[in-house]
Amino acid sequence: MTRIDVWLWSVRVYKSRSLATEAVKGGHIRLNGDPVKPSHGVKPGDVVTIHTPGWDRVLKVIDPIAKRVGAKLAVEAYQDLSAPRPAYLSTPVARRDRGAGRPTKKDRRAIDRLRGRDAH
Repeated sequence: MTRIDVWLWSVRVYKSRSLATEAVKGGHIRLNGDPVKPSHGVKPGDVVTIHTPGWDRVLKVIDPIAKRVGAKLAVEAYQDLSAPRPAYLSTPVARRDRGAGRPTKKDRRAIDRLRGRDAH
């Protein structure tokens, strides 16, 4: 049986095992609806829910691999049951030119409108 933090790292959900461990310890990962510890094992058929701000990713374990594999093989180790990623999470972040200084009040209101916030 593979540890949940190792599996999350192996299927490339997290860049490092320590990031996966911190996510599990922080309560962002649930296994079959229940919070778990990083040492908890995963088996085929388990449902792993990964909470990120604004979106929950739901993965069904097909192969509990313990070694990090290539991206093409990693995708075959789980079935993605999550809803599509919301469009607002994929929009690029507005950037100001380097050296442009601090935004004026008018610029700030325009930025807030772009981000969908209420412009006072």
